[in-house]
Amino acid sequence: MNLFVTGIGTNVGKTIVSAVLTEALQADYWKPVQSGTIDGLDSDTVRSLISNTKTIIHPESYLLKQPLSPNIAAGIEGIDIKLSKILLPLTYNHLIIEGAGGLLVPLNKTSCVIDIAKHMDCEIVLVISDYLGCINHSLLSIDYLVRNNFKIFAVVFNGNFSVEVKNTLLHYISGNKIMSVPKLNSISQHCVSDAALSIKVQL
Repeated sequence: MNLFVTGIGTNVGKTIVSAVLTEALQADYWKPVQSGTIDGLDSDTVRSLISNTKTIIHPESYLLKQPLSPNIAAGIEGIDIKLSKILLPLTYNHLIIEGAGGLLVPLNKTSCVIDIAKHMDCEIVLVISDYLGCINHSLLSIDYLVRNNFKIFAVVFNGNFSVEVKNTLLHYISGNKIMSVPKLNSISQHCVSDAALSIKVQL
């Protein structure tokens, strides 16, 4: 099973959810395109948060220094991101693939991050967090995925949500598998392990 973890925007918790899923499934992890290497790698974050011994962290296809949209970060370095150069790692394990930003963050002049998932025929895990505007961003994201024939594996509520926001979203997305990752008291192996046990029941 290859799951592509994307979000309704930036900083909604894709890396944390990816770590939790990786731990729950003892899956492999892969971040094909990483922007902002000057601030560190998401793969290093996931590596530090998982405790199982089965997971393999696969190397990125593109590493870009600036914390910007991949097309802009790549342009600064004179790099042209090509989908044909993003090759699925060879593994017999489940694979958690983490996107960059939201669905329609550009990779180049013709492709967006979500096209990696289509290129590799992945199921989608859409991460939602609670902020002003999240209802609109969530429904727009789901509408895009449905209209473009992506298979949604699950919609993940990451962290705490107000009852009103959660109920509003559930009204519109009830046809999808709904999963919840509790707000972590700290970003640590122990908290990720506890969250993995919780989410394993939901898989």
